[in-house]
Amino acid sequence: MATNYTYGCSICGMKVNATCATCNEPLQNDWLILDDGKKVQIAQCPSCAGKIKSPLCCGQDMQCAV
Repeated sequence: MATNYTYGCSICGMKVNATCATCNEPLQNDWLILDDGKKVQIAQCPSCAGKIKSPLCCGQDMQCAV
């Protein structure tokens, strides 16, 4: 069974779970390293390796918790 990752907003308390619509797998938190060395938080499918920018709320990245 895949781990469900919940993203939460530290400002308003909103929480979301993300699932890949192609594979029906919960997206997992990960980091993308850019060419300039900066890290970007992403949510990635463990099955098809599709990825999106992590969810935003109140103008900031939502924090990930398992």
